[in-house]
Amino acid sequence: MLGFQDQVGAVEERSSERMNFRTKPRIKQAIQQAAALSGVDDSVFTMNAAYRSAMETIAAHERTTLQPVDHARFFAALDTPPAPTERLRAAFARHRETIVSR
Repeated sequence: MLGFQDQVGAVEERSSERMNFRTKPRIKQAIQQAAALSGVDDSVFTMNAAYRSAMETIAAHERTTLQPVDHARFFAALDTPPAPTERLRAAFARHRETIVSR
């Protein structure tokens, strides 16, 4: 049996926001069954699952993980960058002409 970890309850902040959504009966039944097996009500179970998924999604978009071979290539490219192309030089020139720095 898997232990239920209440991640939402650990957030020290008053619950003042509401979220309302509709779902299919089969999904609701599955959530209620899983919540009952975990010993919590369905709203606590649902909020924890949604919060955990949200945090994983945010982390996946904020962090880049490289395989060892990619890691080596990435740092090699930083150590020996290629010469700027004509298009890159033109982009920098446009930037200097259009952006005012303070």
